[in-house]
Amino acid sequence: MTMYSTPDAAVHATPADAAPAEPQASWRTADILALFELPFMDLLYRAQQVHRRHFDANAIQRSTLLSIKTGGCSEDCGYCSQAARHHTGLERERLLPIDEVLENARAAKAKGASRFCMGAAWRGPKDKDLEPVLEMVREVKKLGLQTCVTLGMLREGQAEKLADAGLDYYNHNLDTAPEFYGQVITTHSQQDRLDTLGEVRKAGINVCSGGIVGMGESRRARAALLAQLANLSPAPESVPINNLVPIPGTPLGDAEPLDPFEFVRTIAAARITMPTSYVRLSAGREQMSDEMQALCFLAGANSMFYGDRLLTTDNPEAGRDDRLFERLGLQSI
Repeated sequence: MTMYSTPDAAVHATPADAAPAEPQASWRTADILALFELPFMDLLYRAQQVHRRHFDANAIQRSTLLSIKTGGCSEDCGYCSQAARHHTGLERERLLPIDEVLENARAAKAKGASRFCMGAAWRGPKDKDLEPVLEMVREVKKLGLQTCVTLGMLREGQAEKLADAGLDYYNHNLDTAPEFYGQVITTHSQQDRLDTLGEVRKAGINVCSGGIVGMGESRRARAALLAQLANLSPAPESVPINNLVPIPGTPLGDAEPLDPFEFVRTIAAARITMPTSYVRLSAGREQMSDEMQALCFLAGANSMFYGDRLLTTDNPEAGRDDRLFERLGLQSI
């Protein structure tokens, strides 16, 4: 995938009362690190200005994520309960039948979701695995929902098949900064992920790509991840920011939780650097207070995973989210 080159001159953070400039051609890690280091209130004010320039500040897009094939993945991602080599007690399951997938999709739509995401624990799909997923995409589209899948790394021609089936978004996260990546995953490189995103773009499918914070990375690494995402050409249309849920039996099962304000800073920096992208609260919402989520919305998050489960981890129940939306005066889209 083509990346923009970085400029020689850094873009300095503007004063809190200055109108934010339109997005620059590329972002250096140092530029984004300077955003992180702003006083918290100044950072949120700047992010809110950028957000209101491009979005309705009181509208949140809701997505639902279903695991259509759980467990047994051959990769060694240090955060993941579905890696076969980790002893998490998760059983390997077969691909769900299409009737069960559609039942879940109908329920998601009835609860207010506008996008239905389907995830399979594969290094990448074989062509025989892809065929039933294509049928799922076609049938979910008929329900009037946007479709998204996350199937791992794609081979040449597979993205085109997904596009022909009507897929709207393909999710493939960069996970973390290039310099930290090898401490989390060793069975494939981050370039492998970038190659898949290139296939997705070539097929004309929208890109959903973000990362995970709270894995022991430094603030600079969080800034480097956002720089990488913002400098994709173009930036992802959807940017999920996951707050690590430590899972016993994984290498990161004992990771220290990230400071909540640091997570909000990450959301704000993502909003400023990717002003036209949907920034999504993803994994970790179950552990967030309503007040922390409200700060994230103030910082520019305008998408969320909605529903009781997020692949293999808990997500806030729909009723709790509905009550939060009512208290904050938010509307779902």
